[in-house]
Amino acid sequence: MSEQQFPGTTITPHSPEFTESSVSARRSKSAAMAAAALTLLLLVLLPARHALATAAGDAHPGYAGAEADTCGAAPGGSPPSGGGAAGRRHGPALEEYGGGRIVDITHAYRPSMPAFAPGATVGPLVRLKASMEDGSEYNLSELRMECHMGTHVDAPGHMNQAHFAAGLDVDTLDLDVLNGPALLVDVPRRTNITAESMKSLNIPKGVRRVLFRTLNTDRGLMWKAAGDMSYVGFTEDGAQWLVDNTDIKLVGIDYISVAAFDHLISAHVAFFKNADIILVEALKLDNVKTGLYTLHCLPLRLVGSEGSPIRCILIK
Repeated sequence: MSEQQFPGTTITPHSPEFTESSVSARRSKSAAMAAAALTLLLLVLLPARHALATAAGDAHPGYAGAEADTCGAAPGGSPPSGGGAAGRRHGPALEEYGGGRIVDITHAYRPSMPAFAPGATVGPLVRLKASMEDGSEYNLSELRMECHMGTHVDAPGHMNQAHFAAGLDVDTLDLDVLNGPALLVDVPRRTNITAESMKSLNIPKGVRRVLFRTLNTDRGLMWKAAGDMSYVGFTEDGAQWLVDNTDIKLVGIDYISVAAFDHLISAHVAFFKNADIILVEALKLDNVKTGLYTLHCLPLRLVGSEGSPIRCILIK
């Protein structure tokens, strides 16, 4: 077989440079070099991407409370037993995953959760319809609950009949609003969230998602096996001030209603007037530091429903 001539060298089909293993090794080396180059490119581009997001006003790392400690008072309620080591999965302890990078701020759905009525609890949520202990070939559970129990989301149709009739259910909620940079703030204690409270927080323009931690967390209300209507929430003027003076489109709070009991209807009406604000209620904010996070909230796609259970996490 004739030799193949290249400038400055002579290579035959039987030369070491021409063997199958040699070609494979060279291809592997080229692939490794390409992967290394891609990694380097990503390392260069990612910081620029985050800088652009900040410049666009969707994040605010410079917020004054970003390095503050969590609220100091320990929750007043006793967590139920069970669920992992020392009740970790079912208690007010910080629930972290991925080496502390992911924080779960969703309450576990349990029968002892408080319901929205004085002294009421949720009661049984899950029923085992088929059991292997009873001879079935499988275990099969059934879920029965209202759509506004535990950590959940309100769609605009919850307290606005025009929005409900227009089909603005949880399946129409904007996932772009439910996911993105979010600010966790501590609300002044001993008060509902009034217009004056909102002014005092000095939340910058451009911040779209805010989680409000209140006296409810200090009192451990979500850990009590009874509804407590003395919880803290938004007053009508507090809700209206937020709508008129901020860019906030997602409001999160630490009890089963975002609105104070005496302003239950009027505050919701203020929030839902324009159908562009999403309310996330009963968040588990125990022991989480204030500041900026990436929030991810995903409701169920319940067509025709004005509310849904929701899983929410923070990414540090």
